[in-house]
Amino acid sequence: MSQAAAATSESTASHPARPPARAETRAAVRIGALEVGEGLPVAVIGGDDARWLSLRAGHGRRSAGEAIAEARAVWRGPLLVEPFSAADLDAVAAGADGVLVGAAWMQDFQLVRAAAGLGLPMIVQRGPAATLDEWLAIIDYCVAEGNDQVILCESGSRTHGSAAVLDLALMRAAGERSGRPVLAALGHDAALAGAAVAAGADGLLLAPDAPPGAVAAATEAATVLAALVRQEAPRTVAGARAAIDRVDAALATVLERRVTLAGTVQRLKPVGGFAGRDMERERRLVAAMAHRAPRLGESRLAPVMNAVIEAGLHLAEEERSRA
Repeated sequence: MSQAAAATSESTASHPARPPARAETRAAVRIGALEVGEGLPVAVIGGDDARWLSLRAGHGRRSAGEAIAEARAVWRGPLLVEPFSAADLDAVAAGADGVLVGAAWMQDFQLVRAAAGLGLPMIVQRGPAATLDEWLAIIDYCVAEGNDQVILCESGSRTHGSAAVLDLALMRAAGERSGRPVLAALGHDAALAGAAVAAGADGLLLAPDAPPGAVAAATEAATVLAALVRQEAPRTVAGARAAIDRVDAALATVLERRVTLAGTVQRLKPVGGFAGRDMERERRLVAAMAHRAPRLGESRLAPVMNAVIEAGLHLAEEERSRA
């Protein structure tokens, strides 16, 4: 019996859950050129930020070195690899930037320890029946091997259906209790990308062969929604400019939605266009906005909103004239 197979037979009863690792702050983990953690952009793994390769699909029949070399031939960025067994780890150490311990292997304690011993960053997915304490206890196995670079990934629980159901509340609790970055595994469908970002995910994990539409949807959530719900703390000019770009993307999205709604108002009002402007309502609007943007205040927000409102009115008149 192989080392990994023997380890798989170990039960939770023989390895009781240990007290969860704790940290005062949520530390970041670097995977190649990608840094994942609190105060950083939401990473999309399986998209343009990083890729990953699963050796489980071949059930050990394919050489790990060949598979990793093939992946490296088409992708030079950060690469994570999910091993099939301990026999793959030498190749992983030679060619990967990180190790992904899949949900099926989370309680394969010998494989976890051997993978942690490589010294590479690790993503540990929650087993489909694992409790929060059992999941967090895996961190201690990694730390015992001298590896503190651990990211937790919520991959869902099995229900009566065939698909796993993500527990985003559990994901958030894992991040708060452990002080580690947390990811949400979305597979081939990014429908829950926005919910995961809003729940505090530091990254989104897509399937290695996720369709372009899923990659685009996950990237959009990581860009637009994250700019609204996530505080970033960039440390460089380039990082700050990239964060501004994400805020501007969210701003453009909101402005487009605003002019659409304003056009509806123009069609419904008895008197539309510039002649129908309600200046008192606009003053109340600016005052309400100043509560959300106190550093700008009413005096600075007023000309901004005047420009936004007038742009919307001009657009409504143009569209009415073309109708």
